[in-house]
Amino acid sequence: MNIKLSPRELKPGMITLEAIVTPSGQILTPAGTELTRQIINRMKLYNVDSATVDSNDPIVRQLLAAATNVAPAPTPVVVPTPVVPVMVPVAAPVPVMPAHPTPVTEEPKEGEKVVTYKEETQSNSRRMMVSTEFKGFQVDYLLYIEHIKDVFSNIIKTPGYSINTTELIEKMQPLYASRNTIVELFDMIHQMHSLNDTVYAHCVNVALISRMIGRWLHLEQHDLDILTCCGLLHDIGKLAIPDEVLNKPGKLTDEEFALIKSHPKTGYEMLRNQDMDSRIKQAALMHHERYDGTGYPNQLSSEFLSDFAMIVAIADVYDAMTAARSYREPLCPFQVIEKFEQEGFQKYHTKYIYVFLHNIASTYQSNRVMLNDGRGCKIVMLNQNTLSKPIVQFDDGTCVDLSSQRELYITKIL
Repeated sequence: MNIKLSPRELKPGMITLEAIVTPSGQILTPAGTELTRQIINRMKLYNVDSATVDSNDPIVRQLLAAATNVAPAPTPVVVPTPVVPVMVPVAAPVPVMPAHPTPVTEEPKEGEKVVTYKEETQSNSRRMMVSTEFKGFQVDYLLYIEHIKDVFSNIIKTPGYSINTTELIEKMQPLYASRNTIVELFDMIHQMHSLNDTVYAHCVNVALISRMIGRWLHLEQHDLDILTCCGLLHDIGKLAIPDEVLNKPGKLTDEEFALIKSHPKTGYEMLRNQDMDSRIKQAALMHHERYDGTGYPNQLSSEFLSDFAMIVAIADVYDAMTAARSYREPLCPFQVIEKFEQEGFQKYHTKYIYVFLHNIASTYQSNRVMLNDGRGCKIVMLNQNTLSKPIVQFDDGTCVDLSSQRELYITKIL
């Protein structure tokens, strides 16, 4: 059963069942977020009166049990020392959030260690890399890469080999089932770019991102599993391309580029006779097609495109852009969001690209980021019409709306 709790009743560790929204309509956190003290404090700052949680959550049950077992006192307890009257504040009307929220600085409690911005910046990535959760994810990830290699090798080398899609999903489950938050999953995927950026790793990443998009679209379990397989097998045709062409650091020749562009058809041919959902085969063939007909290999327009192929196309581009390439550094999520904003609504299915961009941006709400001028700051509010340009707050408490400062943009999630 769902239950609404006020910020005063909420505890870190509880999981939200619905997005937490300010009175002005700003999303503080998406559904499925694990609450932290920072999020609860932000609810108080933005006058959010409640969050929806699951009454069966162990933390919630413990809280409710404690409340139930406390008998109300019929009369106030009189103590021998002078009593200071407690003033009960009258509830004030909920104010409308201004475009530029006034920063609230919390004084450190006695004995509490104050972490400086420099220390926080240096420790976040290191903390992720040495955490038990990431080490477990890394082991599961590398083991699954080996499994995918075996499957792909059998497809190529063993005539009549049958792909067991059920097994693909079952073996992948540890990668997505145990992650506590959406941002944790995406951060771990980004960390793995530096460890294993191959066709196999890219397929695993695209599968995980596609599945997350499917969750944001509220797909049923069966469709989530099919969509995950679409991501896993979308680039299998690249295995027919020589490594010296596929991983060439310099500019490709026309012949080499034509070979690269042949991989969707090659992948489809590899999967064509497999006993599997047709949407998996369509994703291999169509993931480089674009909604306006400018993609390849067949320049198909919107009415001929598979929905799952269009979801995989978004995940494919996002993972490729956030990975390092020989000719550029990896782009941060907000740089990718900006590129999608510039052309995404023409080239990608409007519904899917909007859901993706909105949720990716919301995922990093309240995160510390770095701007292109080297300054660190925190995202305090999203601009719904320009998700790549949120309102940020600097360490001195000042806020800047990046949508009105076009020369400034986010270059790194800290």
